[in-house]
Amino acid sequence: MKKFLLALACMLAVAHAPAAERLKDITNIAGVRSNQLLGYGLVVGLDGSGDKVTSSPFTGQSLSNMLTQLGVQIPPGTKVDPKNVAAVSLTATLPPFARKGQALDVTVSSIGDAKSLRGGTLLLSPLKGADGQIYGMAQGNVLVGGAGASSGGSKAQVNQLSVGRIAGGATVEREVPTALGSGEFINLELQEANFTMANRVVQAINKAFGNGTARAVDGGMVEVRAPFDSNQRVQFLSRMENLAVDPAEVSPLVIINARTGSIVMNQAVQLEPCAIAHGNLTVTINNTPQVSQPPALSGGQTVATNQANVSVTSDGGKVLKVAKSANLNQVVSALNALGATPQDLISILQAMKAAGSLKADLQII
Repeated sequence: MKKFLLALACMLAVAHAPAAERLKDITNIAGVRSNQLLGYGLVVGLDGSGDKVTSSPFTGQSLSNMLTQLGVQIPPGTKVDPKNVAAVSLTATLPPFARKGQALDVTVSSIGDAKSLRGGTLLLSPLKGADGQIYGMAQGNVLVGGAGASSGGSKAQVNQLSVGRIAGGATVEREVPTALGSGEFINLELQEANFTMANRVVQAINKAFGNGTARAVDGGMVEVRAPFDSNQRVQFLSRMENLAVDPAEVSPLVIINARTGSIVMNQAVQLEPCAIAHGNLTVTINNTPQVSQPPALSGGQTVATNQANVSVTSDGGKVLKVAKSANLNQVVSALNALGATPQDLISILQAMKAAGSLKADLQII
């Protein structure tokens, strides 16, 4: 824990003065966005590692429907139970300005009980957007970055076998129109709403292109006057997105992952003087089975009982005085002096925040 916090302090101390950021890294152009696509399909050609019809009946139904559409007549009542087929969900991202015929990467994930998708081939499947329209078609060989083997009840596996990827496995069939602004204006959306940053963005744009080019709508949006001609507008945006903007000072923040015990804090965190006493309380319960055997010919019954032994151990804790800390190095040194584990430190930080000693926001994830 000490090494982790000290290393964190050194890294953040070096980056004490935040460097200027490009406009493209802190803003998005309104209307220029990607869209998520979702589909359903069948992966065939598996080596006996596909879905079982008893636990994944939708796989057999999907296969029967596909064969019927291809002209293969399946007699009524026929049980379709191929072990080389798996039902999968398909996900892809349609980038802005995508054109018909453009290739997209597709992620293939098993939704049944298939053991592995390794070596399988995805059959032609549609990819739909949130509006239910088809925007792409996917097909191709599934690449799985894992391996596994099992025999006699023993199993060995490396990485995930039920998820694969098809590089360039989908083609765009429908385009999403992307308008670069409305009329003579385009809107810049700040990735993090901040009045200071909005003001600095306006100042940077007006300094580069002249007063009146940009104005702040609110703390999260800046309206920019741009040329009408599409070619000139692209050139204007190319220049604008590379403008340097000084970032605003960050708010003090401590992020706590309660599941892993990870704690990350930024350089704006400060401590006010406080006193901390911390000790560990351990409760141990041992359960010992005992059997009560009655004497012979007594007519009694053998009874099994449990003997529980409960012990409580409290480690002695000492009171530590934490001095006022104005920079991250001092904060880390004060926390290291407590000698607490990461899990204990989570409780201590919460108590310090409640007492008003920790000058930062706590975010628990």
